[in-house]
Amino acid sequence: MAGEPRLEGAGVWLVVPCYKVRSKVMQVIAKAPVWVEGIVCVDDACPEHSGDFIEAEAKDPRVVVIRLTRNQGVGGATMAGYGEAARRGARILVKVDGDDQMDLAYMSPLVAPILLGEADYAKGNRFTSFSHLQSMPQVRVFGNAALSFAAKLSTGYWNIFDPTNGFTAIEAAVARLILEKRVSRRFFFETDLLYHLSTVRAVVRDVPMPARYGDEVSNIRVGAIVGPFAFRHLRNFFHRVLGQYFVRDFNVASLEMIFGLLFLAGGGLYALRWFLTRDPGVAASAGVVMAAALPVIVGVQFLLQAMHYDVLSAPSKPIHPYLRTIERMEAEADTEA
Repeated sequence: MAGEPRLEGAGVWLVVPCYKVRSKVMQVIAKAPVWVEGIVCVDDACPEHSGDFIEAEAKDPRVVVIRLTRNQGVGGATMAGYGEAARRGARILVKVDGDDQMDLAYMSPLVAPILLGEADYAKGNRFTSFSHLQSMPQVRVFGNAALSFAAKLSTGYWNIFDPTNGFTAIEAAVARLILEKRVSRRFFFETDLLYHLSTVRAVVRDVPMPARYGDEVSNIRVGAIVGPFAFRHLRNFFHRVLGQYFVRDFNVASLEMIFGLLFLAGGGLYALRWFLTRDPGVAASAGVVMAAALPVIVGVQFLLQAMHYDVLSAPSKPIHPYLRTIERMEAEADTEA
């Protein structure tokens, strides 16, 4: 049908981080669609020696195994896989976990927005339907919802949800750009990658898909990551706001944030000063209450307007055609030289 992307010859490669997934990884490889041109399996210093196991068992000629000398976490393994696949000529890099938790039948809708030139990065979203969440534990539903709102604040992608979903696709030129960034190498990887994509104004698209859970054992300890995740979200939020509204640009939202914080602080400090210097037993007059409350109300309104501007300013024009043009021009210049 006209307008539909061709998957054969599209340069789609799978990147599979492998750490303690020996019992499942061959199932993932076996389910790779025929139009996938290559499969990079990254042995992340796996104690089960998954790299040796894959090389011994895999009959698929598309499989490439690389080994990391020390464990770098899911992020480090994925980035290493991105680099290897990109060097081998991949155009679209699909990251899938090696625990067979992701349905590869959804690869087509995942890569379609990139092939159509509508996005630079696509990711799964398990929250588009109640039926998609039936197999997800309730604690994960609540946790992912909270993390999603935090990710909206820290990345600026207000149009996406389920930021920790690890079933993703990225255009290779954008991946090469991200490889130069200091992206978190461990469990914060997917969310931190979104933050770095926002700094280069890449377009991100959600793709609906159901959750899948089997007998796999997660390596994540929830109690151990809550504090670090909160700190990193806060850090990325301040870095993003500072860079987007005060370094690379200065616009109406910048003014709204400045005046919003000033009014909010002014009203709060006035109320605190009155409280510390008041006569015991004397109630605040209407004038005192308004002098404290009105700046706070105005400040909150300014900040809400700034947030509204931020919601509407999510990237909408993909950057990979521009990056591809630059790469082609540089290659032609090198050939002529």
